[in-house]
Amino acid sequence: MSQINELYQQIILDHNKNPRNFKAVERPDALAEGYNPLCGDQINITLKRDAERIIEIGFQGQGCAISQSSASIMTTMVKGKSIAEVKALIDDFLKVIRGEIQDEASLEALGKLAVFAGVRDYPSRVKCASLAWHTLINALEQKNETVSTE
Repeated sequence: MSQINELYQQIILDHNKNPRNFKAVERPDALAEGYNPLCGDQINITLKRDAERIIEIGFQGQGCAISQSSASIMTTMVKGKSIAEVKALIDDFLKVIRGEIQDEASLEALGKLAVFAGVRDYPSRVKCASLAWHTLINALEQKNETVSTE
C-alpha cells in the first residue's frame, strides 16, 4: 500500500472513531434522513442556515467506517460555507467517488475529499460514501423524504 493510501486510510479511520459534529443541532432549520439498505448505514443530518450559509451542522446515525467518516468530513468541510460553495463541494465529492476526478493535482486541490478517491474501485462502497452527501442535498432543498442509495 502506498504511503498516500495509508494516510487516507488513517484519516478515514480517525473520522470513524472520533466523528466530528456527531450531534443533533438544536432547533434546526433543516433536517433529512438517509438510509443505505445494502450496508445498513443510517444517517440524520440537522443544520441551521441563513439565506447564504450553513451556520451549524450535525449528523447522527450508524454505519460502516466509510459512511460515518464521510459524514464527519463532510460536516467539517461545509460548516460556515455558502450554499453555492457547498453545492460545488457536493459536486466535486461525487465526481471523486465516481472516478471522474483522478489526476493527482486535482485531487490534491480538493483536500480531504481526496481520501475517498479509492472508493471508486468498490461500487458498493460508493453508496456508503455518498449517503451523507445526498442526505445533505435533501436537507438543503428541504425535501421531506428519506434518501435511499438503493
